[in-house]
Amino acid sequence: MKAVDSNWAGTGKTTIMSTLENENSVHFTQALLKYTFVVLPIAAGIDKYINFLTNWEQYLNPTLAQMIPFSDHVFMRIVGAIEIIAGIIVWRRAATGGYIVAVWLAAIALTLLAGWMYVDLAVRDIVMAIAAFSMARLSTSIKQQADKL
Repeated sequence: MKAVDSNWAGTGKTTIMSTLENENSVHFTQALLKYTFVVLPIAAGIDKYINFLTNWEQYLNPTLAQMIPFSDHVFMRIVGAIEIIAGIIVWRRAATGGYIVAVWLAAIALTLLAGWMYVDLAVRDIVMAIAAFSMARLSTSIKQQADKL
């Protein structure tokens, strides 16, 4: 919290309230992003096994598909396991998990862009990567503030 300047009679309460409101907004935003990046990677990871939302293999870059030593189906299951683990890491360690998810989403976007496939999804993944990175930064800042207290 910011220090209150005692020379400004009557403004201390306003400054403290404003600071508390800002801190609450930051905490709320961080929590919203955190739980988004817990639930969505885990849900997408599980869906790699059941293909309820979509057939995930269609998004695999054909060049990449030729380089992997196993079927597209097996590859997507590996991707699903990684996404589930990433969601759990975000839940347990938001800052670390946020950076992992940001890199993961950026890598997915790059593979989509490299094949010039699903460019709209690549743009969405870049935006989500920025959000995951922002969540990681917010989590780090909140932890540093808490450690100072």
